[in-house]
Amino acid sequence: PRAAPRPGGLARRQARFGLLLALPAMAVFCAIILWPFLDSLRRAFHEDTLMTPEPVFVGLANFRQLLEDGTILGTWLVTVVFVVLTTAFTFLLGFAWALILNESFRGRTLVRALSLLPWVLPSTVVAFLWAWLLNGQYGLLNAVLLKLGLLADPVAWLATPEGAMAGIVAAKTWLSIPLFTAFLLAGLQGLPKEQVEAARIDGATNWHVLRHVAWPHLRPTIAVLLVLGALGNLQQFDVIYAMTGGGPVRATTVMSVEVQRQAFQSWNLGLAAAVGVVWFLTILGPAFLRLRSVMREA
Repeated sequence: PRAAPRPGGLARRQARFGLLLALPAMAVFCAIILWPFLDSLRRAFHEDTLMTPEPVFVGLANFRQLLEDGTILGTWLVTVVFVVLTTAFTFLLGFAWALILNESFRGRTLVRALSLLPWVLPSTVVAFLWAWLLNGQYGLLNAVLLKLGLLADPVAWLATPEGAMAGIVAAKTWLSIPLFTAFLLAGLQGLPKEQVEAARIDGATNWHVLRHVAWPHLRPTIAVLLVLGALGNLQQFDVIYAMTGGGPVRATTVMSVEVQRQAFQSWNLGLAAAVGVVWFLTILGPAFLRLRSVMREA
């Protein structure tokens, strides 16, 4: 008689087969993400410039230099301001637009389709579009305000720290609103109609339905969106660099722009890697929240 299969043998074979299927993806991940990350982590503790033919181990000297000249603190604060403002405005406007698109009106399908237009445009194109709108000489915003008599002279919006920050926040918000709207609209579409009808029968107003019925239903979606939005904004580079280059006077220099500046303008790879480590530690916060939510759902 044939021997009975050992307990757990099928499960082990399935696990090995699953690992075999995942090996190509793991190899790609190690080649383009893990190895560059470990190499940059190593460089953060070395002096590596055009003046040093070989990297020289300097310990924490790069991090001390960043702290002493105030570069990293100022850059970190600018990054936090940009992430908080962009994420908050994107959520508020995306939520409001999702509520509008959830209503029945003529041409709703066309409006929904057009709402995705900013998302399908390349981010660099969006940056140049907003730079043209805010241009101090021939920008559309100045033309409209001058025509309405609200301005006496043209304003160079991107030439001031406040105007430049407002400009990149507006551009990134406009670019990200379709994603937030799509997720929130899907959540609203999945709202149980029985609960809404029961609330209406009990005399609930639109505000009460939104607060006590829709909001609890959308809370998991909102949490995921805020974390993903913060992660995306922490890694933002192209919109900021194309619009302001990090200026004026470092007013819009976020972590990503500072890494590019140290690595490809100052050619100080060690200092750039140190900035990247601080950038990575900053990203760990929302990444941890996202991972914890995924583990809870599992």
